[in-house]
Amino acid sequence: MGKPVMAALALGVLALASASPGVSAYEVISVGSGGAIEGKVRFLGNVPVRKIIPTKDREVCGGTRDEPQVRVGADHAVQDAVVYLKEVARGKAWGDSDRVPVLDQEKCVFQPALQVIRPGTLDVRNSDPVLHNTHGFYGRRTAFNLALPDKDAQIRVDLPRAGLVRIECDAHGWMLAHVYVADSPYYALTGEDGSFRIAEIPPGDYVLVATQTHTGPTETPVSVKAGETLQLSIELGK
Repeated sequence: MGKPVMAALALGVLALASASPGVSAYEVISVGSGGAIEGKVRFLGNVPVRKIIPTKDREVCGGTRDEPQVRVGADHAVQDAVVYLKEVARGKAWGDSDRVPVLDQEKCVFQPALQVIRPGTLDVRNSDPVLHNTHGFYGRRTAFNLALPDKDAQIRVDLPRAGLVRIECDAHGWMLAHVYVADSPYYALTGEDGSFRIAEIPPGDYVLVATQTHTGPTETPVSVKAGETLQLSIELGK
């Protein structure tokens, strides 16, 4: 990964992450008449491409291919951009708390390449009949380092701190994924049409951040009113 991409990621993490462990800084309260924010995220620039050149296990991993660094659809819509409110101290409860998120490795590709989870656990799975050595990092510090030599092997790991976790495979150097560990439930991942919605927000003034692993963050000051939905159109830079 080049220095410009790492710099963009670092900027996004500074806005998203807290260095303190767990979710103790966030307080769950009843949000009786919250507001919402919805909109679309777009990217108007030239889509950069990373060339993937598998150097081993080609019968499973496939051949040389180009991989876009921003997933852009119709009307410049960005899929898989992370949208969140910065530094929300109190609000709605975390949802779907019993579901453990999964990071799979299939045909030497991480699935999904990007996801947002709450602090807690992540199941790392190998769906390939080859060895994957799955290595996650908070910055430069190792979060986990797993050897998964067998097909359908699965290991659960702990990700207790908010922040960006970069995940690589030490056995297949082109493999790359990111997991954003959120510090509050006020986040969304954009769909194919670039749309997002964040609801049950306590009325007040916030900063909304939209970020993507290539472009880095775009910040927008927002004012949320009780019972109202704020509409936004966000353009990512680069």
